[in-house]
Amino acid sequence: MAKKMSKPAEPKLLSGGNPQIPKGDGDAPVQAYIAAMPGWKREVGRRLDAVVERVVPGVKKAVKWNSPFYGVEGDGWFLSYHCFDRYVKLTFFRGTSLDPVPPVASKTPEVRYFHIHEDDAVDEALLESWIAQASRLPGERL
Repeated sequence: MAKKMSKPAEPKLLSGGNPQIPKGDGDAPVQAYIAAMPGWKREVGRRLDAVVERVVPGVKKAVKWNSPFYGVEGDGWFLSYHCFDRYVKLTFFRGTSLDPVPPVASKTPEVRYFHIHEDDAVDEALLESWIAQASRLPGERL
């Protein structure tokens, strides 16, 4: 009798629509997160990932706490993002050192956020500049 092949379970979406993806190092967990991002947010994830790879060759990737993280080997993490109901929140761990400083403050002194909403026209040159600057700063050790 042949075994019935079962389909892998779809990732669970947590409150706010953030995908629940197991922790893992490397590109595969990040791609699994992006694939599980709901609706229009998936394209935001694809674009962010492509921009980071283009701007920071050899970028280190991981999923931690249900969010993709990007870093430089030996220097820690410089960027993460997370899905919320109405936007994708980019976290720059040394955001107060970027020029210009990303617009949304954090309770953590150096951290700054940038929110991407569904109909936002994102200034990709500014995003590239922030990513390049952030990748050259000492990263967050988590």
